[in-house]
Amino acid sequence: MDDAVRVRDAAREAVDDIHPNRLREVLGDRLADAPMTPAVLALVSARAPETGVDTDADGLAERAAGVQLIYEGLRLTRSLSHDEPWLRTQGGDADGDIDADLDILAADVLVSRGFYLLARTDAADRAVEVVRSFGRDQTLRRGEGADRETLDRNLEADVFVLAVVAGMTAVGETPPARLLEYAAELGRESDADGQLQPAEVALSEATTERIASLSALGGGSDDRVPSSATDS
Repeated sequence: MDDAVRVRDAAREAVDDIHPNRLREVLGDRLADAPMTPAVLALVSARAPETGVDTDADGLAERAAGVQLIYEGLRLTRSLSHDEPWLRTQGGDADGDIDADLDILAADVLVSRGFYLLARTDAADRAVEVVRSFGRDQTLRRGEGADRETLDRNLEADVFVLAVVAGMTAVGETPPARLLEYAAELGRESDADGQLQPAEVALSEATTERIASLSALGGGSDDRVPSSATDS
C-alpha cells in the first residue's frame, strides 16, 4: 500500500468515532485533502536505519498518523488565528458562525487525538514541545516588527523533527542531532507559499537517501536531541 494512503487511512480511523456527524465530516474532509508529508516522513525515518524491524506494522502507521493529526490541528489553529473568521460572521451569518465553531473544535480534536496516538511512545515529550513552541511563536508573531514568515514556518520545522523522532524511536533508534537539524530545514523548505508540499515532492529519492545517510551516523550521548527544532 502507498505510504500516503496507509497513513491517511490511519489518521481517518483515529477520528472515526467523533460526534456529532458534522464535526466528523469536517475532520474527514480536512484529512482527505491534506498532504500526508509529515506522516510519510515518519515512515521514511523508521526505514532509514537498518534495524530489521517490520516497518509495515500497524503501530508505526498509528505513530505517523499521530504526527499528522497534531500538524493538521496546529495548522488549522494557525489559519484561524490569522484569518479570524468569527469577525466576518458578526453580521448575523448563523451558518458562518457554526462553520467557524466547527473549525475550532476540529483543531482541538486533531491535536488531542494526535497526542493520544503518541502518548505512550518515545515521541510524546517532543509532541508536547511542538505545541508549546507553536503557542510561543504565535504569541511572538503579534509583536511589532516580528518576522512572521519565519515564526510561522517554525511549525513545519518542529513537526518534521517530531516525525523523525516518532519514526526512528519506533524501531529502537535515537535520531542523531544532524538528522534533526536536516529535518527542521526540510520542514521550512517544504512550506511553499503557505502550502505544504506533497510527500512525493518534499521527500524525493535524494532526500530519502540523505535521511538514510544521516541516520547511519548513530545517536548516543554526543548527539543531543534539541529541545526545539529551531535549536542548533
